[in-house]
Amino acid sequence: MTSTGGPLLLLDGASLWFRAFYAIPDKITAPDGRPVNALRGFTDMVASLITKHSPSRLVVCLDLDWRPQFRVDLVPSYKTHRLDTSGVAAVGAEEVPDLLTPQVEMILEVLAAAGIATGGATGLEADDVLGTLATRERTDPVVVVSGDRDLLQLVRDDPAPPVRVLYAGRGLAKAELFGPAEVSAKYGVPLENAGPAYADMATLRGDASDGLPGVAGIGDKSAATLINRFGSLEALVAAVDDPAADLAAGMRAKLRAAHDYLTAAAPVVRVVRDADVELSRPDLLPAAPADLECLRKLATAYNAESPVTRLITALTSR
Repeated sequence: MTSTGGPLLLLDGASLWFRAFYAIPDKITAPDGRPVNALRGFTDMVASLITKHSPSRLVVCLDLDWRPQFRVDLVPSYKTHRLDTSGVAAVGAEEVPDLLTPQVEMILEVLAAAGIATGGATGLEADDVLGTLATRERTDPVVVVSGDRDLLQLVRDDPAPPVRVLYAGRGLAKAELFGPAEVSAKYGVPLENAGPAYADMATLRGDASDGLPGVAGIGDKSAATLINRFGSLEALVAAVDDPAADLAAGMRAKLRAAHDYLTAAAPVVRVVRDADVELSRPDLLPAAPADLECLRKLATAYNAESPVTRLITALTSR
């Protein structure tokens, strides 16, 4: 495949529509009374991203399993705090809002009418879809858009094309674009393998938002120092049993006590890069909506005329 002239834009669907839901009041409704705040906000985000980055291809990546069994088998605490007593998925310490769930289907309808591809992999999270599509891309530069810092592990310069992560944890207006240099500078990990090193640092540090405890007594700075010194988590774990390794006795004891956790958690934190991803349609971003009449009807039905118009303009103005 030859370059199509613009980047491949990969969007973390749930991460963005959750942020849209919480950023816009749910009193905004369709004519039939259904809330449409997430739909409107997410559509505006997509339009804004297309306008800013002029992608040639775009995929909205989906969670087909938000808590994959292989990760739970390795670390049983993985995302347990996102379950209520009935087993309903939640975000952070809160249940997934009832007012958001029906809007996801609305969003997928709008994307289909616009001609924008979605992608998923059976039994896996959107992170794994993003990881697979970014890793296997060999034609166009890649921009991954998400509010999940774990995806910083995907940044690369080599092998080309480059992969950048637009981190939208504080909203799209304050999003930060990360490549290897930015990840290295902000988190203190080695520049030469900044992406994988970030994942190793995150494994050591832990992540309460994902139910990963980390190694007791190790935070961001000490985790980055260890990865800088040893190069990788695997090398660090091996050094624990090497008397000649440059490890203080107290740190060696902490790491030895966490051996089982580190062995299990590494493949939990690292995204899958060879998933069997299925796309709803080719990822080439159309120059006009696939079904303009349907898209306009959806816009009217969902009180989303303004964001849909901005999306149409974004598609046709590239």
